[in-house]
Amino acid sequence: MRGGQGAARAPVIQFTNCRILRGGALLREDLWVRGGRILDPEKLFFEERRVADQQRDCGGCILAPGFIDVQINGGFGVDFSQASEDVGSGIALVARRILSHGVTSFCPTLVTSPLEVYHKVLPQIPVKSGGPHGAGVLGVHLEGPFISREKRGAHPEAHLRSFEADAFQDVLATYGGLDNVRIVTLAPELDHSHEVIRALTALGICVSLGHSVADLGTAEKAVQSGATFITHLFNAMLPFHHRDPGIVGLLTSDRLPAGRRIFYGMIADGIHTNPAALRIAHRAHPKGLVLVTDAVPALGLGNGRHTLGQQEVEVDGLTAYVAGTSTLSGSIAPMDTCVRHFLQATGCSVECALEAASLHPAQLLGLEKRKGTLDFGADADFVVLDDSLHVRATYISGELVWQAEEARP
Repeated sequence: MRGGQGAARAPVIQFTNCRILRGGALLREDLWVRGGRILDPEKLFFEERRVADQQRDCGGCILAPGFIDVQINGGFGVDFSQASEDVGSGIALVARRILSHGVTSFCPTLVTSPLEVYHKVLPQIPVKSGGPHGAGVLGVHLEGPFISREKRGAHPEAHLRSFEADAFQDVLATYGGLDNVRIVTLAPELDHSHEVIRALTALGICVSLGHSVADLGTAEKAVQSGATFITHLFNAMLPFHHRDPGIVGLLTSDRLPAGRRIFYGMIADGIHTNPAALRIAHRAHPKGLVLVTDAVPALGLGNGRHTLGQQEVEVDGLTAYVAGTSTLSGSIAPMDTCVRHFLQATGCSVECALEAASLHPAQLLGLEKRKGTLDFGADADFVVLDDSLHVRATYISGELVWQAEEARP
């Protein structure tokens, strides 16, 4: 029930004995939920003269907005970049399994693939609200195929593409449509990229810069054209150089449009980025940092050979490589692990670590009024965490969708 008389009649649930992340601070307040939304208790008391129908003791835990993963390639044996007759069941399995890691919304991500994969897979990944069935799908993240050959990373070279003269029509022909697409990662140095950035941005699609050899000037022009995100900062791009810092230089550029914030993804798995690099990025531009898992289908499966799109991936301990090479191929760390590692590596506050996995990705996607926040009126998607930031329970629309075994009555 969302709004209107139905929501007014819905039971009011009061979560007590907790610390709520709101406005960048952990507050010792109760969280009030009704009809799937966060409720203002003052209005409840003074305008409706009502009290809670139910109370739930949170045992002193932290209540934070549900985590949002805008770059996840699959997990638990499911590969989003593999065409099958029932892509939806794979999406559903991952959506269900990531609840235990505090993720309440995500962007299924496709790596560079043949055209027939895009045409078959994309129509099978509709935007979908979360619930007991699993985390919500916010739209697809298309990472490639319009990226640099030199910085392709784990993307198969045979399927990389450049923009043709009629660039946007080429994009439509490649993907077969953009109805369910939320983010596109491309290399801004490719010819015609800026007209593509403008066209995608006009459709409300977030353009991310990545897998690129762009210099800073080219990256700044891309942001001026509408790009707002950087795909896994430091990885698959030119290394920082003091005379031309490349895409990394966007974090402190003074040539961005007035009022425009650049966001950047970071894979805080302890493998992709040295803790010192995490600290440098965070201290340079803390409000733009978005934690992503970049998780591959091997997430949750352990050592061995697995797939990522058209390539084989070998997992050894905490690291995933393109089989037979030393090229990193995504991560096998879930989001809650990334949050804890980021906190430990940077020495930032608990509030900052949690916002990097919730508020910032919501702001990137323009969803900060509904997601990534526990402000009044927002969706009641939240995660219950202990002091060491381990997930105790996950809620979507105010409904318990996952609970740790030891937390169950």
